[in-house]
Amino acid sequence: MPVEIRRSARRTRSVSAYREGDRTVVLIPARMSEAEERRWVGVMLEKLAAKERDKERRATRGDAELAERAARLSDRWLDGRARPDSVRWVTNQNSRWGSCTPAEGSIRLSHRLQRMPEYVVDYVLLHELAHLLVPGHGPGFWRLLEAYPRTERARGYLEGVDAATRLPDPPDDGPTA
Repeated sequence: MPVEIRRSARRTRSVSAYREGDRTVVLIPARMSEAEERRWVGVMLEKLAAKERDKERRATRGDAELAERAARLSDRWLDGRARPDSVRWVTNQNSRWGSCTPAEGSIRLSHRLQRMPEYVVDYVLLHELAHLLVPGHGPGFWRLLEAYPRTERARGYLEGVDAATRLPDPPDDGPTA
């Protein structure tokens, strides 16, 4: 992967790096020598690689746990009838909590749910499992979710989160005492 070095006169001590498309960008102070640059590029490439390996390990472990959770929820609330072929966390869903492709038997949950209460994650997962049995949001679909006792509470929680994210940022009135 190509590496692009960006020197900055405003950057005095810190070095940082990130992936940008098909290359790695390393930000360094303008005053840094070529030898320091080479050393720091190596350090930052290793840090990025370690971070990516760790993220991959967490995602793989998390997806396996999520699939087990889906099986337990299906057994308990849907008489074991919903059996997805894949269940995984994704980072590209910012306007949905989850999605399901019944033809493929795949379920995807937004990574944003990982910080939410367990009953909320269970509800979203059950919601997507129910779509494996009933497409759309008709009466038959909602009858499946009636069995889960925290459906309304979880829906309210998610509505509150959605509403809070649409609130404007408070004005910056300067330092407070």
